[in-house]
Amino acid sequence: MLTPAEWQAVGLSLQVAALALVIVLPLAVAVAWLLARKRFPGKVLVDALVHLPLVMPPVVTGYLLLVLLGRQGVVGQFLDETFGIVFAFRWTGAAVAAGVMALPLVVRPLRLAFESVDPRLEQAAATLGASPLRVFLTVTLPLAMPGLIAGVILGFAKSLGEFGATITFVSSIPGETRTLSLAIQTLLEIPGREDAALRLTLIAVAISVAALVASELVVRRLRRDVHA
Repeated sequence: MLTPAEWQAVGLSLQVAALALVIVLPLAVAVAWLLARKRFPGKVLVDALVHLPLVMPPVVTGYLLLVLLGRQGVVGQFLDETFGIVFAFRWTGAAVAAGVMALPLVVRPLRLAFESVDPRLEQAAATLGASPLRVFLTVTLPLAMPGLIAGVILGFAKSLGEFGATITFVSSIPGETRTLSLAIQTLLEIPGREDAALRLTLIAVAISVAALVASELVVRRLRRDVHA
């Protein structure tokens, strides 16, 4: 059985991963569509910036977030003094860090899905009087739904297991920022707590496997509906 502190870490991880997706999904959809359908100066640079968290050390990402969104950061100080919003050393900051790390994993499959949508279907809807927004919501997005679901699952899994950027930006505070990954790392540093670390590891694996299986079932169902 898990201890209350271990349950707290599990619940906090799910909470952080869910908020990370809420934060990153609208941006990921917009960026993926922009990269898939538009040509503009600096497109290569935008693509590189989106995928930078994949190749940059997570600790560097966390440090940059601290510089930008910390209480004394360029943006963080303004948010704190103007709106009373603080991300550093808060669970919401953990969600921001997880969202930044998950962004490229959400954008990539979604961009490929947008690129696979036949533009003639969108043009047909437009000629029938649909606005660009309605075309996107009723034609483009439904056809790209398998890619969207794949991106959401990958983003959720990445957010659930994020470590480096999170511990650098928000530290490992029990009950506030200590997610599953941070809790496992903390337990491994305590002699005799390997059994607790193993329990949390198995929980993390079970949640990830369940999410992947669910996404595969949903994607298969959507593909059958599209080809029906």
